Amino acid sequence: MKLKTKGLPNCIAESIVGRVTFDPFTISDNSILLTDGGLDPFVLQNFEAVLTTAAFKDRIDYPSVYEIPDFNHLTEGDIIVVHSDGIINTVYRVASEHNFLLFTERCNSNCLMCSQPPRDKDDSRLAHLYKRIIPLIPKNCTHLGITGGEPTLLGDLYFELLNLISRELPNTNIHCLTNGRSFAWPHFTKRLDENLLNKLMLAIPLYADNYIMHDYIVQAKGAFNQTLNGLYQLADIGARLEIRIVLHQLSVQRLSKLARFIYKNLPFVDHVAFMGLEYQGYTPHNIEKLWQDPVEYSGYLSEAVLYLFDMGMNVSIYNHQLCVTPQELWPFCQRSISDWKNVYLPVCENCEVRNQCGGFFASSIDFYSENIHPIKTSCEEKIIGD
Repeated sequence: MKLKTKGLPNCIAESIVGRVTFDPFTISDNSILLTDGGLDPFVLQNFEAVLTTAAFKDRIDYPSVYEIPDFNHLTEGDIIVVHSDGIINTVYRVASEHNFLLFTERCNSNCLMCSQPPRDKDDSRLAHLYKRIIPLIPKNCTHLGITGGEPTLLGDLYFELLNLISRELPNTNIHCLTNGRSFAWPHFTKRLDENLLNKLMLAIPLYADNYIMHDYIVQAKGAFNQTLNGLYQLADIGARLEIRIVLHQLSVQRLSKLARFIYKNLPFVDHVAFMGLEYQGYTPHNIEKLWQDPVEYSGYLSEAVLYLFDMGMNVSIYNHQLCVTPQELWPFCQRSISDWKNVYLPVCENCEVRNQCGGFFASSIDFYSENIHPIKTSCEEKIIGD
């Protein structure tokens, strides 16, 4: 899924935020006109900026970007940010239920399999940009993701943005990825507004049942204890919680023990998600430590998932292909986690359960299980919900 394009900027001193329109007669606050034709100065006064495929030589004195290759990835009402260097980022797509806001690229962990390695920079400017973006998001937005880096490192800005979302989008469910470590401190946890808790789900990784392995995977001393303390502090205020477990060579052999640890010590969590490995970020650099074919660890995964399910916990599997997953686990497999990352291989063309399969991350199409194969027998009826 294309989320960025670029052209030649003109009269843009600072980033411009607005909703996409292809209608030159639109009169609406914060609209940005997209056109393939000429620019009428009388029309331009209705828009924050104009983006065009027209040649730069025909430019006029108005905030604009020229010679953009195409607008095929944009839809009427999408929210974009036009930067002074001519880069145009899509930050919200009206046709998708998988929108997210990247609060920060900083992180206090450094996970071996991080798909978006942290960058140590002051990106509070990004947070202030979101203060302009959030009020533009449609009020009928059902789900909105928050990700990073580690969003809680924004401190005051983290709570300001969450509360702004809560006010502007009262009917929107918020799914926030966090390592949970900041919540180990009660004064931090208690800053979560009570009105926010009903629609906020905090997704927190726990990679092992002991501090030695967890801290090694996240490359942060003390992370295991901080994460657990954070989970308990959050449970104490009634926060909704999800545990995330990324499946790789270092984590899979103790999955059964981790499942029992979660049930005995964290029975209050709302959801446990087992996540397939994404071949991106740090993963290619640590692939010798991380990679194990899903077929090889399928027994460990089955034992952990079925145990938690038998104990009455809500369990899901993401980023896993059905052909390398035991059929007894198919009811737990979710078709996709992010619509812009889901792709399939040529070998999947004739698979009878492709429409129910999670497919692959776009980043993983060159590195995957050698056991991938089309399923020829009719098995759709075995998947819950069909």
